[in-house]
Amino acid sequence: MPKGTSPGADLSVRPADLERAGVWLTGHGLADVRPTALLATRLEVRRRARLAASVLLAAFLIAVALTYTGGTVDGSGDRRWSLLVLTALVVGLVLAQSSLDWWVRRVDRRAGATLPRRAAHPVRLGWRTVLGRPRAAFAVATFAGGTAPAIGTLTLDDPTARYAAVILLIGLCGLAVGVVVQLRHVLTHPVVADDEVSLTADVIMRVEDARVGAAPTAVWSVWSLPVVSVFSTAFGWWNAAWVAFIVLSVIALALIEARTARSAAVARNAMSAP
Repeated sequence: MPKGTSPGADLSVRPADLERAGVWLTGHGLADVRPTALLATRLEVRRRARLAASVLLAAFLIAVALTYTGGTVDGSGDRRWSLLVLTALVVGLVLAQSSLDWWVRRVDRRAGATLPRRAAHPVRLGWRTVLGRPRAAFAVATFAGGTAPAIGTLTLDDPTARYAAVILLIGLCGLAVGVVVQLRHVLTHPVVADDEVSLTADVIMRVEDARVGAAPTAVWSVWSLPVVSVFSTAFGWWNAAWVAFIVLSVIALALIEARTARSAAVARNAMSAP
């Protein structure tokens, strides 16, 4: 049997992918496990999907900034069209992210179909396992922290401020839907494993998928858009709030990263559950 393949598998992987899979195993305390074509294929599709998601988010932020700017060129333009365009951009972002998730799951299914047998998790994985209470609470707090001042801004008489707040709210709603959809995929897609080691790797990938999906990077970026657009004209309090929001969020995320179990430890606990 060629190195890097599973019995009955027709997966073909590049040596570089196998090498990255070996590094991934070592980084998760599985240095004595030989990387397989199945694992290399699953990791590679995730790497590409996350790269595509980063490019997608960057394009989304640029498009939203242009839309915002277009609606504030002379302060008297018809902003309804800008909001419609923005809504379409948000819907497009959610659909594109869902397509990336679907691509990852499809590759997983095709890889799983090559297995001569299928293993199952000892217990059903829930959001508390793959994401954890601290990260779930942090994600909710991040969205709430971004939404609250925007809602408060809607009460102001300044139309520019209200317009920026609406832009922010639409963007946050789209991102929240994207996170929920991605978490649902993580929790519901079938297991791709045929032994204890591959089952552990499957749990680790689910934990990392959930944590990456709930990371506040996108929220920070969307929150900055109205600030950047009006930095030199108004919103002194918004600028200060944005800086405080980012600093506090970074500190909270660093504490969570330092005080919560790593993905490999979460996987081992899940595997040892009665």
